[in-house]
Amino acid sequence: MENMRSLADQIREELVKPDTGKGKPKPARSPLKVKPEQVRPDILAEILAYDNSDDKSMVHVRFDERTVRTMNTFKLATGVDVTRLVSFSVRRLFETCPELKTIIKQFIQNSDL
Repeated sequence: MENMRSLADQIREELVKPDTGKGKPKPARSPLKVKPEQVRPDILAEILAYDNSDDKSMVHVRFDERTVRTMNTFKLATGVDVTRLVSFSVRRLFETCPELKTIIKQFIQNSDL
């Protein structure tokens, strides 16, 4: 019992002592840089090369929790900002699905009547 009390006293003393700088400082968190060839080099290289620095328009969008978690994890894994990822993805969607542009063109033609 005597040893337990003295151990508790030692812990209390350690907690009260000012920090002397002992111990290792925690490293700053930084995004992990994944080499493009480790993932899918074609799509990741395209996303990294995509320049959205001149984009000024803002759109408020909603995503489900799982998608947000996936996008944030993607950011940590690759260093690609979520804004760049979403901007690239929307542009890629319109480029690869021309029927979406057709729907927009038809709407514009019908509304000019």
